[in-house]
Amino acid sequence: MDILVVGSGGREHAIVRKLKESPKVGKIYCAPGNGGISRDAECIPVAAMDVPGMVALAKEKKVGLVFVAPDDPLAAGMVDALEQEGIPAFGPRANAAVIEASKVFSKNLMKKYGIPTAGYEVFENPQEAADYIEKNDTYPVVIKADGLALGKGVLICGDLQEAKDALKEIMEDKVFGASGNRVVVEEFLTGPEVSVLAFTDGKCVKPMVSSKDHKRALDGDQGLNTGGMGTISPNPYYTKEMADLCMETIFLPTIQAMQQEGRPFKGCLYFGLMLTPNGPKVIEYNSRFGDPETQVVLPRLKTDFVDVLMAVVEERLEEQPVEWSDEACACVVMASGGYPGKYEKHIPIEGLDENGQVPGATVYHAGTVLENGTFFTNGGRVLGVTALGESVSRALEAAYCAVNKIHWKDVHYRKDIGR
Repeated sequence: MDILVVGSGGREHAIVRKLKESPKVGKIYCAPGNGGISRDAECIPVAAMDVPGMVALAKEKKVGLVFVAPDDPLAAGMVDALEQEGIPAFGPRANAAVIEASKVFSKNLMKKYGIPTAGYEVFENPQEAADYIEKNDTYPVVIKADGLALGKGVLICGDLQEAKDALKEIMEDKVFGASGNRVVVEEFLTGPEVSVLAFTDGKCVKPMVSSKDHKRALDGDQGLNTGGMGTISPNPYYTKEMADLCMETIFLPTIQAMQQEGRPFKGCLYFGLMLTPNGPKVIEYNSRFGDPETQVVLPRLKTDFVDVLMAVVEERLEEQPVEWSDEACACVVMASGGYPGKYEKHIPIEGLDENGQVPGATVYHAGTVLENGTFFTNGGRVLGVTALGESVSRALEAAYCAVNKIHWKDVHYRKDIGR
């Protein structure tokens, strides 16, 4: 089966790499892809948000499956458009992708169906939001842009002034565009964070192995929020008992709630959880594989990836076994100096061999371009250096060993992933 993967980041590279392992896969296309992905798939310059262009490409290449990986095209209805043309697609339709595309929708869904989450209020007016925060007088307070914001639309404010600045940034300066027309103001939860991705066909849900993301740019969880600076799997805080509790109180109720609402969710649903002193609560949902969580979860999948994807698409996940390796996995993100703020592009990368990899590790390319055999930086997050090991500490050792062999001017990465 020929497959088309939509997207251009480290997550997409991990997906392409996993698909390559399956004997059932013929040719893999990736649109638009990146420098590293071009070693593993045929990259075609169709933008991830070009819905008609992607449908035309899928038809032209006669692919058996389109894997829509990023959040924007899912929210824009790419899966709907592909299905209308009879092309099988992995990912939720637009009316289900709203679970990520609107924080207001997801919070109201959780309130309606009794799914545990932080207390919150929704505002369309920055002054009313500021008045509410001042009256409440409880800090830190969390302010979230309603819509999609590349994983950066959540601001944690330590006092009233910070909250007012955040509201101005989101709602008046519109740093996230129309995503900031409404905000969710919610209570700050404490406890270990856990990411759980789950395969679901709208009826059955099969959680993947757990992971832990590191969102802040600097060591010690300092600095600005990023799209993710590294991950480990499994998450040490996520026990078997916790997994059972989450299944009963969060995972199944969410899938059932979406069914009830006439928005059956098919694809990968990401649960961002906080294990609070009062039990697990949902911080956020994503309507797709997380980045960089995918880079540590997929290497641990033992079952043929294509079998699982087709079981989801054809709504027969219940009968499809999904098996995982006991090995741990770790990913360290190597970023451009200055990320998530301003950074330079097109800096040559040294230390990648002709496969773009180093022995004992897999280097997933997130923001690279390949010119005349040389890789150059082409984004904020550039590489995800990933390794498996018998324990998290062994996996981290191998990943950092590989990181130390790769260099470019002003490279930045955290030295405390998994600590």
